[in-house]
Amino acid sequence: MAAASLARRETMLDVVYEDYTAYGHLTDDELLQMAIERSLSEDQQGPSEYAQACFIPASEPPREEDIPTEARQVYAARQNAALQRQRAAAAENPEVNPSRVGNTFDEERVRLLEWKKRYGNEGLVEKTATHAPSIKSAIWNDDAKTFKQILMTEPAESLNKPNEEGWIHLHDAAYYNAAECLKLLLQAFPDLVNKRNDENQTPLLVAVGRKNLACVQVLINAGGDPNIATRTGETAVYKACEMGTEEILDALLKAGGNPCRANIERNTPLHEAVGTKNVNMVKMLVEAGAKTWTTDSYGVEPLFTASQCGAADVLNYFIKLGGNINTQANDGATALYEASKNGHEECVKILLSKRADVNRTTKLGLTPLHVASKNGHVNVVLLLLPLTSKGKIRRSGISPLHLAAEINQDEVLEILIQEGLDVNMQLSTEYSKMYEDRPSTALYFAVKASNVEGASMLLEAGANPNLDVFNPLLVAVRKDNMEMASLLVEYGANVNASMPTHPTTFPAAMLFCMKHRNMFKMLLDNGLDADACFDCVYGNNTHPPVKIHRSSRDNLYLHGLMAPHTSTAQFCEVMADPLHSPWVGMILDMLLDYTGHVKLCSRLSNLLDNISNGRYIKDKAKPPFPLLHLCRVNIRKQVGHQRMKQMTSLPLPKLLIRFLFYDNSESENLLSQCGCL
Repeated sequence: MAAASLARRETMLDVVYEDYTAYGHLTDDELLQMAIERSLSEDQQGPSEYAQACFIPASEPPREEDIPTEARQVYAARQNAALQRQRAAAAENPEVNPSRVGNTFDEERVRLLEWKKRYGNEGLVEKTATHAPSIKSAIWNDDAKTFKQILMTEPAESLNKPNEEGWIHLHDAAYYNAAECLKLLLQAFPDLVNKRNDENQTPLLVAVGRKNLACVQVLINAGGDPNIATRTGETAVYKACEMGTEEILDALLKAGGNPCRANIERNTPLHEAVGTKNVNMVKMLVEAGAKTWTTDSYGVEPLFTASQCGAADVLNYFIKLGGNINTQANDGATALYEASKNGHEECVKILLSKRADVNRTTKLGLTPLHVASKNGHVNVVLLLLPLTSKGKIRRSGISPLHLAAEINQDEVLEILIQEGLDVNMQLSTEYSKMYEDRPSTALYFAVKASNVEGASMLLEAGANPNLDVFNPLLVAVRKDNMEMASLLVEYGANVNASMPTHPTTFPAAMLFCMKHRNMFKMLLDNGLDADACFDCVYGNNTHPPVKIHRSSRDNLYLHGLMAPHTSTAQFCEVMADPLHSPWVGMILDMLLDYTGHVKLCSRLSNLLDNISNGRYIKDKAKPPFPLLHLCRVNIRKQVGHQRMKQMTSLPLPKLLIRFLFYDNSESENLLSQCGCL
């Protein structure tokens, strides 16, 4: 079978070569005439042998690989030669339309594939110069002369046969802007002017969607109905407004197009025209009877849409007509809210000049200032801020500061702080529950976003770093953000803060920095309670096994480490977790520098027995402790970590200050030698 097929293809290839050599001397007009005759005869007798060889059955899509390579090469050579002749003719005669000059092989194939999608394999043009242009290619090129000849010879049934999507040649002529071919079709088949495809589209709707003004005029003159709608309720008038074609809209309205008919979402042509910001189209619709107060399924009026898309001229026009400047959508958003949301400064100015209510809120309680702050529209914020009620902001349950801090809108944040908004305003319960970690303050959002500059502005303005359920310091420590953590500690963040969801007997911050020596030491220097790590309820007795359970989620919560007999996790139980046990030596070594008389429980002792420097750490934990060390620990406890920072301003020896702050071991040696302690 394969050999027979190959032999047949070779025979067909010979036919192809013969066609080119036999008729190569003919002119284009002579070739065209011959092709027409051959096309008519083949339509009656069936496809030629070449067509059968080069094109696959109608049930399959055309593929380039199904055409013999040699045939494609010969065809391409012929096409290129014809293209050069046509370009030369166009250069000699300026009246020749350059857009009608021939196409390359690839361009023709793209057209064939596009046509196949609509009409199947029937009527596919054979890709040889000796085949006449079909009705499809005539439409592509708006070739009225050829088209007329085909109309005279083709049966009406084949000319009006719809494809699988319901398209007929009228639709295609409208789509490809073939106005001359469209006129011929309408003369031949005037009753099909409003023929609908499977989507309920008429040729007029297709022409409007493609912005083909000439075809629109032809169809209107032939009786095209501008009020037939698609399955989604879109008429030709609606489509013209959507496409922003002023001339086409004018023609449709003059032809009786309905300016008020909405689609299935109750969106009207006026809504669509406003979206294009074309004030002339809006005026045409209003003068034709469009209602300016009509709302869509979301409760949106055209004036609202004008504010939403920044159509200032259209907005002014509606206001002059008496439009409601405080119009609200179903969610409570106002026109001013939408203009502020999208940063349309000119529209905001217009609405404010007409005294639009700046304190009217959405159903969630948000004002225009809230949404402008969130989106970082600085100039809009400056316009709204003096007019917005601070009482309204407090009652809303969320401050613009929260929204600005959440997405690092530092410039807006600074403006809001300078205006005096409460930096310690906490989210309402309803808003806080929208977040998994239950934040309360704007500072928390800034810390979570690792926005040091924003956090610094808030802290300098008096933000309290200890108001949130999860202390912002825990967030900074978990992120290993030393700069942020140091900033929070400087402004009084509680280094011994706990996690209410997973209580521990020791400071929760330790859970997030056991691998980070510098962070761990910074917290210890600033008052982290090291003694709490050695308070074990079991002491030297046998400890129950630790049940470790983890979550794959990376959040603030304690992932595991809960002893079966206690409701609060202990330090020794945490260190027994394989996730932390590799650092047990380093951690205990540092902790012992900040404690007095402590005892290692049996679990910590067992852990130290399994590491190389375990014996050294055990010896370090045994009494007696150096007096110098005990004095330092006792002074720090008596003074308290909050007041320790003030000691640098006291008239004390620098070596003593360095010693108290664990500056380095050298200070300890010098103090011992000089007898200061």
